[in-house]
Amino acid sequence: MRCIFGNGGTAQLHYGTCDAYNWLSMIQANCRARFTAADFDFVVRTLARSQSESVSLIDLLADVETRDAVLDSPRLVEAILSSAGQLRISSHFYFYVLARHVLKQAGMSERKLCDYVASLLETFSRANIRAPHSSDERAHQYISDMLIALARATPEQAFLIRAHVGNYSLFVSGIFRENAQRRSARGGPNLAFYEQIGSRNYGLVAHDATAKRCELDDVYEELAGRFRDVRVALNHLAEELINLDDDGNAARLL
Repeated sequence: MRCIFGNGGTAQLHYGTCDAYNWLSMIQANCRARFTAADFDFVVRTLARSQSESVSLIDLLADVETRDAVLDSPRLVEAILSSAGQLRISSHFYFYVLARHVLKQAGMSERKLCDYVASLLETFSRANIRAPHSSDERAHQYISDMLIALARATPEQAFLIRAHVGNYSLFVSGIFRENAQRRSARGGPNLAFYEQIGSRNYGLVAHDATAKRCELDDVYEELAGRFRDVRVALNHLAEELINLDDDGNAARLL
C-alpha cells in the first residue's frame, strides 16, 4: 500500500537540516508484498523434499494466507543462517524471515508488526545508516535536530518527523545496542533515552489521522507500548543472527 497525503503528495519529506539522513519516506508494512521470484524459489528449494512437494508448495505460496504459514517455517531461518555463500534472496525476504523469527520468540506474533519492523530494517540498511560514532557530531545531534524541526513543521511534516524519530530510535537501540552503550558511557544518549523518545513519538503518530489513513495506527500503537520488547528482540537479531558488512547492509545477499 502506498500512502498518499490529502494534498496529493506522496509520503516523503525533504528537510535540509539533517545531513545524516535528509529525506524522510514513510515506512510501510510491505516487505511481504515485495518478495521476488527468487525468494519463492528459495522457499521451494529449502522446504520441498520431492517434485510433488515442490508443486504443492508453489500452490500454497500462491495463496496469501497459506503463504504466511509457509514463511513461518523454522527451516527457512536455518537455511538462511547456515548458508556458507551468497544467498540468492532479496533483502526484503531476508529481513522479514529473521525479524519474524525473533519477534515471535519474544511473544509478538502479529504479522503486520513483523512486516513493519522488517521494512524498517531493510530501509535503514539500504540507506547506509551506520551506528553513530563519538567523533560524528551530526549523529550526536541528529534526534535533537529533528525534534527542534517540529517547531516549524507542517502537520504532515510533523507526522513524518515523529515517525522517523521512532524508527531511528528503534534501529539504533536495536541494531547498534553496544555502540549506544559505549557512547552513553561517554555522556551520550543511553538506551533508556531511545526507548523513551521512540515510544513517545510512536504513541503520538498512532493517534494521527494520517496513521489511520495509511492503516498503520495499530502498528504504531504496538510499537509505542512494546518498544523495549521489540528493541530487545532486535538486539538478539543483530548480535546473534544477522551479518552486517562495513556499509551497514545485510551481507551475503545477492
